[in-house]
Amino acid sequence: MVRQVTKDFQNIESVKGTLELPGDKSISHRSVMFAALAKGKSIISNCLNASDIQSTINCFVKLGCRITRNGNVVTVEGRGYKGFTAPESELDAGNSGTTARLLSGILAAQDFKSTIIGDESLSGRPMKRIIQPLSLMGADIRAEAGNFLPIHFKPSNKLIPIEFFLPVASAQLKSAVLLAGLHLEGITTVIEHETSRNHTENMLGLSVVEESGIRKISVSKNNYPSPFELFVPSDISSASFFIVLGLLLKNSELIIKDVLLNETRSGVLKVLKMMGAHIDYENVKVNQGESFGNLIIRSSQLKNVHIPKELIPNIIDEIPVLSIAGLIAEGSFEVRNAKELRVKESDRIKSVCSNMQILGLDVEEFEDGFKINGEISNSRHVFNSFGDHRIAMAFSILSMLLPQGGSVLNFECVGISNPKFLDQIKSIAG
Repeated sequence: MVRQVTKDFQNIESVKGTLELPGDKSISHRSVMFAALAKGKSIISNCLNASDIQSTINCFVKLGCRITRNGNVVTVEGRGYKGFTAPESELDAGNSGTTARLLSGILAAQDFKSTIIGDESLSGRPMKRIIQPLSLMGADIRAEAGNFLPIHFKPSNKLIPIEFFLPVASAQLKSAVLLAGLHLEGITTVIEHETSRNHTENMLGLSVVEESGIRKISVSKNNYPSPFELFVPSDISSASFFIVLGLLLKNSELIIKDVLLNETRSGVLKVLKMMGAHIDYENVKVNQGESFGNLIIRSSQLKNVHIPKELIPNIIDEIPVLSIAGLIAEGSFEVRNAKELRVKESDRIKSVCSNMQILGLDVEEFEDGFKINGEISNSRHVFNSFGDHRIAMAFSILSMLLPQGGSVLNFECVGISNPKFLDQIKSIAG
């Protein structure tokens, strides 16, 4: 059992310097998975070293892969097409929804029995959204109460390609279907009307046809991966906490190196720029379909703006820290069309609203979002992370902005995505 930690934060006046952050979590997950599928050795540089990624690594080791880590370099000896061995015990996804959902697409196509389990938080997150399309493909899947972990898989010799229309903008759902289709001779197509993260299609080189706002992504066994070498850009979701801190503190300037600039992930930068943020780019590069570059962040006076509905899937993980920017910015901050926040590591709508109410603010909670305005009281506050790494880091940032600082309960959950968060803060704090 992980010891629960309450972390105290003091007010800081400015941040300056250069940060090199860990690799992007979404790409790190997929790079390990695709390397495990490929036959032979793949080398992944700047692969995130955090508990979620370790969950993915542990699962594929149980499936027969040899995976070693030397610092931030991970080497994977992949097993090739249907080369995995039956696991001797359950596959533990820990707290990682990406691990559980993407792995489900792969296990649905295997010739052996397997079971995915997870921690208490993950076991309460919905899985029906992936079970339904995989069952339509002919997969033999059974889940707890039809919707929750553990998920049990049996061999299915009748898996068929399908055309599937995404009911929600979800990269995990899309990827689960595509990874099952990766094992079939025929073409499986996923259709989305709202663009979600596109790392799976980028990294596998899938056919993507866009017409009248609709995207059709197609996959077959022809797209099965070969061994590769990959540099994982720094995680823009992790960078967003430092970006907001640098913008809100006076006399601050930060350079954050090699940050992922994928068009389906950089919505947080668009929103902040709409709010008046001084953010510049330099040394932008492209590697295996993913663009990245250095961000230069300077102190800014922010004003709240309307956030367009079409941007919400693009910023879903950054909404907690955007709410901190919105709290300090001029005017009231409002997010709508974000019901997906209800089924993250915590109910992030409720988590944000609960912590904002501690500040004495006017908070309106909606089914699909929230609205905050009012004045912050100056007394020291204790915030709850609700066991959610993004809530913990967002309210850590706010604590550093408050005159008398603040505290975050159960802060240890930041290890899920960025175990070195505190060291990074220390390196730039004036």
